[in-house]
Amino acid sequence: MQTLNIGIIGTGNIAPAYIEGCAAFDVIKINACADILSDRAQAFAAEHGLAAFDVDDLLARDDIDIVINLTIPAVHADVSRGIIAAGKHVYSEKPLAINRADGESVIKAAMAAGLRVGCAPDTFLGGGLQTARKAIDDDLIGKPIAATAFFLAHGPESWHPNAGIFYQKGAGPLFDMGPYYLTALVHLMGPVARVAASARMTFAERVATSEALMGQRLPVEVNTHVAGMLEFESGAIASVITSFDVWGHHLPMLEIHGEAGSMSVGDPNFFAGAVRIVQGGTREWTDIPHSHSIDIGRGAGVADMATAIQTGRPHRASGDLAFHVLDIMCALEESAAQGRRIEIASTVEQPEALPAGLADGELDA
Repeated sequence: MQTLNIGIIGTGNIAPAYIEGCAAFDVIKINACADILSDRAQAFAAEHGLAAFDVDDLLARDDIDIVINLTIPAVHADVSRGIIAAGKHVYSEKPLAINRADGESVIKAAMAAGLRVGCAPDTFLGGGLQTARKAIDDDLIGKPIAATAFFLAHGPESWHPNAGIFYQKGAGPLFDMGPYYLTALVHLMGPVARVAASARMTFAERVATSEALMGQRLPVEVNTHVAGMLEFESGAIASVITSFDVWGHHLPMLEIHGEAGSMSVGDPNFFAGAVRIVQGGTREWTDIPHSHSIDIGRGAGVADMATAIQTGRPHRASGDLAFHVLDIMCALEESAAQGRRIEIASTVEQPEALPAGLADGELDA
C-alpha cells in the first residue's frame, strides 16, 4: 500500500491530536501545514517537523494527496471546496458544513472531480464503538428498538483558549458535540427517518474563566440546550440531549436497548470505552472484552480513506455519513423552531464494521 502525503490547513487546538493519531498508520504521512496565521503555522511546523506554507501554496503542491481541514466550522465548506478545486481529496473536521446547501455543495464538487470527502468524527472506528457494533451484529441484545444519548456539560469557556467559537453559528452543543453521538447512533442503528426537538438559548452571553480568556464576555448566537427524538428507518427511537447549560448529572452517555437486552457504551467522543450488556432475564451487567483495538486516535478516518482510495472500496468516515448527520442536526434545529416533526430527506448506508482482530495500524483484513 502506497503512503499518501497529507497537508493540514488549520493548526489550532485539535491539530496535535491528528499529528499523534495519524502517526499510527503507515498508509498516511503528514508532512505540511498551513494556517491563516502564518506565525502559528511556522511554530506548529517547527514543533512537529513539518513544512509550513501559505494556504494557496500548500494547495498548489503536487506532492500532497489529501488535505485535512481543521479550520473553524463557519468556513469548513469554503475551505473544503477550495481543497477539491485544487485536485486534492479532503478530510474535514466536524461538522461537514453549517447548513445543508453548503454540505451538499462539497459532496457534489468532490463527485464531479472524482475525489473523496471524509469527515470527522472517526471515533466510531475505535475499539469501544466497534465492539458495540459487533455485539449488535452478533445479536447479543437482539434487534435495537431504542437508544439514549446524552451530552451534558456547562460549556468550554472554563478551559478552551478560543471558547467564543463554540457559541457562534455552526457550533453550540448540537453542532459541536452532536456529531459524535449522532454518528455513533447511525453506525450502530442505521439512518434516521424523522426527528422532533425542543431547544433554548439559556444565556445571552458567557463569561470565560480559562487562563487565556479570563473575564472575557462571549456572545451567544446558538441554542445551548437541545432535546430531540430520533426515529430511525428501522423503527427504533432514540432520545438525544446536547447541552452547554448543565452543571452536573448522573445520566449515561450512550445506551442501546434491544429486544433481548441492553448495552451501555462509553463516551463516543473517545476511541476506547467500556461496553457492557445486560440480557433479558439476568438483570446483571457484564463487561464485553474489546474485539477491536483501542490504541488508535484521530486520524483513523483519514487512514481508512487513504486505504479506500487505493483499494476502491467505500471509506467509513465518509462525506455521505457526515452529510446525513448534518441533515439530522439541521432538522432538529428546524423542529425546535417550527414546533413540528421534520422528515430527513437524506439517507446513508451504515458504515461497514471493521474486521475483528486487526493489528494496530491496519484497517483492512
